Amino acid sequence: MKFYNLLIKYRLWVGLVLIATGIYVNYAAEFWPALPLYLVGVILILGHFFFGPLRLIQTYMEEGDMDGAEKVLNSVKYPNLLYKPIRSVYYTLQGNIAMMKQDFVRAEKSMKKGLDLGMPMKEAEGASMLQMGMLMMQKNDLKQAESYIRGAIRKGLPDKENEAAAYLQMCSIMMNKREFRAAKDFFRKCKALKPTTPQIVDQIKQIEKYISRMPG
Repeated sequence: MKFYNLLIKYRLWVGLVLIATGIYVNYAAEFWPALPLYLVGVILILGHFFFGPLRLIQTYMEEGDMDGAEKVLNSVKYPNLLYKPIRSVYYTLQGNIAMMKQDFVRAEKSMKKGLDLGMPMKEAEGASMLQMGMLMMQKNDLKQAESYIRGAIRKGLPDKENEAAAYLQMCSIMMNKREFRAAKDFFRKCKALKPTTPQIVDQIKQIEKYISRMPG
C-alpha cells in the first residue's frame, strides 16, 4: 500500500524518466526493447492527469489532517483533465474542506460543480446535497436549503447519522415556516434513528424543550 501511494505521488516523474530512458534505449539499440518503457511511461503520465492523486487524500482525511488533504487537492493543476466521476469527487472534497474552514463562498462554488458533474453513487450525491442544504441554511436561504435537503433524502444518504441530520434540518425549516405538523413529523423521524453524533443529540435536546408545545 505504501509503495502504491508513493507511485501515485511520483508517477508523473517516474513516467517521464521511463520515456526518457526509452528514447535512450531506442537510440542506443532499437525500437522494440524501448517499447515497454514507452508504454509504461505513457500509462503513468496519463494516469497522473486522468485519475489524479485523490487516493492519497484518504490517509489525511482519516487522520483529520485537513491541511495535508488540501495540499494534495492543490497539487491537481488541471482538474478539467480528470476523469468525470473523479472530477466530481475532487470538487466535492474541495467543497468539504472549504466548509470546514468556513469559506462558504468557495464551498458553494465547489460543491455545485461536483453536483453538476454527477456523483458515482446515489448516496454520495445525497450526502453532497445535504451539505449544500446546510450551506444554504448558513446563508439563511431556507428555500434553497429545503430543496437541497429534500433532494438528499430522495437520493438516499450513506448512514443513519446523515439521515438524522437531514430530518433535523427539515424540522428546523418547517418550524421557521410555521408548518408545525410537518416539523413534528420530521422531528419524530430524526429521533427514531437514534443518532449518536453529539451535535445532533444536543440539537434534539434543545428542540425537545418546546416542540411539544407547538400547535398541530
